[in-house]
Amino acid sequence: MRHRLREFSRWSMALKHFLFLFTGTSVLFGVLAWNNLRDAESLFRKQVLGDAQLIIDRTNLYLDAYLDSVQNILLLLSTREDLLEPGAEEKAAEVLRRYAEKNGSLYRTMYLVRADGRVLTNAQVNYEIIGNAHLLPLADKARSSYGMFISEPYDSPLSGRTAAFVLPLTGADGSFRGAAVVEADLTRLTSSLASVMNSRNQTFAIITGKGAPVHAFDAGLPLSAYRLLPYQSGVFPPQLQADFLAAAAELPVGTAELDGPQGRLVAVKSGMNRLGWHFIAFYETDYFYQNILSLYDNYKTAAAVWIVLLFLSSLFLSRYITHPLRTLVAKMDRVRDMEVLPSISATREDEIGRLARSYNAMMERIHGLVQEIKEAEHAKRQLTLKMLQSQIAPHFLYNTLACISSLAKQQKIEEVRETVKALVGLLSFSFDKSTEFVTLEEELEGLRMYAYIQQVRYGDKFTLECEASSETLACGMLKLTLQPLVENAIFHGLASLKRTGRIRLRTKRVRGRLVILLRDDGVGMDPEQLQSLFAERHKAPSRHRFTGIGVMNVHERIRLHYGTDYGLQVFSRPGQGTLIRMELPSQPPPAPVRQETAAS
Repeated sequence: MRHRLREFSRWSMALKHFLFLFTGTSVLFGVLAWNNLRDAESLFRKQVLGDAQLIIDRTNLYLDAYLDSVQNILLLLSTREDLLEPGAEEKAAEVLRRYAEKNGSLYRTMYLVRADGRVLTNAQVNYEIIGNAHLLPLADKARSSYGMFISEPYDSPLSGRTAAFVLPLTGADGSFRGAAVVEADLTRLTSSLASVMNSRNQTFAIITGKGAPVHAFDAGLPLSAYRLLPYQSGVFPPQLQADFLAAAAELPVGTAELDGPQGRLVAVKSGMNRLGWHFIAFYETDYFYQNILSLYDNYKTAAAVWIVLLFLSSLFLSRYITHPLRTLVAKMDRVRDMEVLPSISATREDEIGRLARSYNAMMERIHGLVQEIKEAEHAKRQLTLKMLQSQIAPHFLYNTLACISSLAKQQKIEEVRETVKALVGLLSFSFDKSTEFVTLEEELEGLRMYAYIQQVRYGDKFTLECEASSETLACGMLKLTLQPLVENAIFHGLASLKRTGRIRLRTKRVRGRLVILLRDDGVGMDPEQLQSLFAERHKAPSRHRFTGIGVMNVHERIRLHYGTDYGLQVFSRPGQGTLIRMELPSQPPPAPVRQETAAS
């Protein structure tokens, strides 16, 4: 301890003043800032939870209003006893159709189930053909009920995913006359709620009191739902994993946290509403507490500014204590440009002189290191540019040239001519730097040249059929988009077959989009192989590839240029081949991009 005190006594007064001022003020500021931060964080948490609960309450009000609307319709039907009379079937069907036209936003199908088991509906023809096995059990349950009840969600042949609102119908004498059944349109209900919850960072779920999912998964859900929540693999329409659904059902009313596939989620669960359902809103933790995180950032910024100001103040104060350091500090403060580093006059022989000489040596070393880094970065950029310009895999060229050589030895002059023509055309198409975009017709021409080369190499291993509608040929797309998909089909789907494989490509326009369907009858893929297909960008390029571009690269290029609404969908089963669906905007190639690129 005495040794440390003696060392401390040898320090300069400027350093002592600086340390005492800087440390003491920093500790005081830290204590005050920490207390204020805790109070502000508590206030923000209450505000965030209040906002989330407000959304939940408004959603439940919407569901209650939905229930009231359906109840009004059921009560209106209960007053029409004449519709249950024998012989009034046509009248009943007409009334139900009229109600359905006026209130189609509330439900899909309406039924009147008479006591004798006869079913009347606004979709009578469809019912007579398809039927609905859920109706009679619901009517039997209504026989022993005293008021309206809501069924558990089920899949209806006429209404899809639905929940039934059932009201028993009794005569003036109290006898059971039948039941009125309304199948709710859960898809439309989900869509209306998704418009409120539609965000990358939040989604929702609706479950019954028994833990069964209510909302329809096939329409209306935000894309975030399929990213934030865990879904069963290989199941369509998507279904939540059973363990996650059970954990969500056991959550207490209010706010809690649970694990999701992308990390921790904040779940805000409502109490059971009048429908007997729970509404659960899921948020990414960072998104839910973004105001609190912003508060942390503000405090960090304030602390950094305070430390800088405190440092400069202490430094300014110390300059009055030790005059020889002023010149050195001033010189160091003027160091901004690494290209021009000022030197300090080192005429003194004491510590200040040695410090000045060390500083000059350090600046010279920094200047040298900066120049070395710049040269290394320049060389790296040049190497990267050369790698990007070399797109064609050398093994593909080697194998193709070897094939041409073999054809020449066999005196197959026509095959040699066509193969060389296809190779030259394919290389010209690939090396053309004037634009990254081509028309579908140009892309198909390049694809045919590639397929011809592969057919020459592998014989009758596969056939390629292209059926492109004339209205799609002028549509624009990224160059080398179809070739990697066909290449993948050849080497992963058809290579192991002992018969001639078939690759079929069709194009069409659907609602302003260019849809391209690529199907092969190869070995297909299981879910694990399908998942690895979209992870292939992490693998080394195959020696059989033409460009080294994989399926995932194609998907990411499309999404990067056109947005996340476009891309690839892959459907496959073992032994049944593979289908790839590509969606692109139905529009011509961007002419301005082509011109600017060519000019450059």
